[in-house]
Amino acid sequence: MAVITFEYPDGTSRDVEATAGMSVMQAAKTAGIDGIIAECGGDMVCATCHVFVKSKELLDHLSPPSITEEQMLDFTSERRRQTSRLSCQIPVSDALDGLVVEIPRTQV
Repeated sequence: MAVITFEYPDGTSRDVEATAGMSVMQAAKTAGIDGIIAECGGDMVCATCHVFVKSKELLDHLSPPSITEEQMLDFTSERRRQTSRLSCQIPVSDALDGLVVEIPRTQV
């Protein structure tokens, strides 16, 4: 189990307990996190689960984005950053305990 913190653009945040094996997007949807729309349900065709990874110390625990994810990040509602990821492509593991992601303001 890992605790993931979702930060909103207004500075508020919410912690969510996530089970290993689910995606960060699934954890957000299960917990009712606003701003993680996930129209495609995790099939990587809508880019509505875009997040900015704020936990730089945990970036090494994430697999690099696939070519398809890189292409989808070019179509997000808010301009991508160096730490942009699709939350449907981040599998939860115990190593991600303490992960902090920011939800783009254009998704809230």
